Amino acid sequence: MKRSILIAIIVAAVVVPGAVYAVSPYFTETMIDEPAPVATSGDSSTESMEKDDAMADDEAMMEKDGDAMMDKGDDAMMDDAMTKELSGGFQGAGDGIHNASGKATVLYLEDGSAVLRFENFRVTNGPDLYVYLSTDRGASDYVDLGRLKANSGNQNYELPDGVDLSKYDNVIIWCKSFSVYFGGAELGSA
Repeated sequence: MKRSILIAIIVAAVVVPGAVYAVSPYFTETMIDEPAPVATSGDSSTESMEKDDAMADDEAMMEKDGDAMMDKGDDAMMDDAMTKELSGGFQGAGDGIHNASGKATVLYLEDGSAVLRFENFRVTNGPDLYVYLSTDRGASDYVDLGRLKANSGNQNYELPDGVDLSKYDNVIIWCKSFSVYFGGAELGSA
């Protein structure tokens, strides 16, 4: 009899803290409201005038040389493809427990960097949640953007240089401890 009580105490000492760790985040809410990133590398009116001057110079060059016009056209198309807005709406796992809503958008900044922004975001809270760019919902191949800052609100995640968003086109909220998908958004052209 004493042995069974000792085993029950040991099991309870292991199971109860584990259950508290796994379940307690479901009953807590965290919120953040980060401002949208803006590229500021100087006086915007000066930048605007410099861009207008540069565009006028480019147009003059294109008129002078037809070949230059084709090259500039190809470059412009490439730039448009690289800076086309990518976004998608969050959806939960579909299991009635793990819910997600809001919008994920990739913002391209003037310095050449990119930021993944969540707006009006909300996800069921859980232990050890991370933000991944993944090839699928199962996180079989992913880029780790770091720990989820809060389970609701507007938030920003810096994208690593050179990440291929045509390959890693799923933004997912993933629980590392239990390998569970909480929700995600598929990035597509807006």
